[in-house]
Amino acid sequence: MVCDEIDKLKLTETGHPHYTRPILEAASQNAYKVVDEILLGSPIAIQSTDESGYDIIQLSIIHRSEKVYNLIYEIGERKNRYRTILDSSKNNIVHLAGRLAPLRELRRRRGAALQLQRELQWREEVKKHVFPTYITRENIKKETPDMIFTREHEKLLSEGEKWMRTTAESCSITAALITTIVFAAAITVPGGNDDKEGIPLFSNNTAFILFAVSDAISLFASSTALLVFLSILTARFDEIDFLVSLPNRMLIGIVSLLLSTIAMMVAFSATLFLVFCQQKLWMIAPICVLAIIPIVSFVALQFPLIVDLFWSTHVSVFGYQRKSAVRKFNPNNIRLLFHK
Repeated sequence: MVCDEIDKLKLTETGHPHYTRPILEAASQNAYKVVDEILLGSPIAIQSTDESGYDIIQLSIIHRSEKVYNLIYEIGERKNRYRTILDSSKNNIVHLAGRLAPLRELRRRRGAALQLQRELQWREEVKKHVFPTYITRENIKKETPDMIFTREHEKLLSEGEKWMRTTAESCSITAALITTIVFAAAITVPGGNDDKEGIPLFSNNTAFILFAVSDAISLFASSTALLVFLSILTARFDEIDFLVSLPNRMLIGIVSLLLSTIAMMVAFSATLFLVFCQQKLWMIAPICVLAIIPIVSFVALQFPLIVDLFWSTHVSVFGYQRKSAVRKFNPNNIRLLFHK
């Protein structure tokens, strides 16, 4: 509505200052719909800069506004400019991506490890669009982009390592306990063995087959989880490891632990039915209800972390697949500004 009122003023050239502060603030707050609406009414607003000389793309990088970044950066003429643009301290956009994100953006991620991962993703994304020499170019303080990133994220790296180690230690204890339990259950099968041939007495029972399969799945899954968590504890915890390697290991470990827990409860339920229920089918219902309680509790507590790990590691927030599907402004109108 404000844009419509400004457009009624018929200020084709002087209308630009009316949009300066709003479009810069929108770029800083990731309000891509506001940016889209302003550029629809005044394409020249894309040239707006703040008191530090930063424009929309630079502000979107500094404030980690990925939706605004995707909305604007597709305009080809802008790319050539951003490959070489420097601020007053001779920082290029890779230097800007090396700065620590605002606290409100960091808090959108679960744990310091995923926060650092998103920061690394921003750095790698911006590196794709500059000349290779700019990745190692120094600013006025003789700092390269990597040096700025390391200095700004030193505390976050330490917190991410602590979070990873604490989580891996806790989960490895659980995985080791499950491995011990299901291994012992596999040796001492429910009902015992035949004295002559050593064959389990319930070997022809469906519940026994279910026990054997679920116990094996639980043993293999918990062993996998244990080994994965041990690999995390012995990792070097370098910056780049938080981009894909460590989150992937944590994802595999937690999924394996979840699978082993579910399989263990199924095996235990089958054992209860075999040994204590005397083939009474109505006992299946209360056993299933009791078995579901720890499973649901585990899933409810850990599933959000699994989703965050998968989404953050394997689903990109940059590029064509993440751009706004309802973009209103015409990129050709903006391209014409750079040919005049």
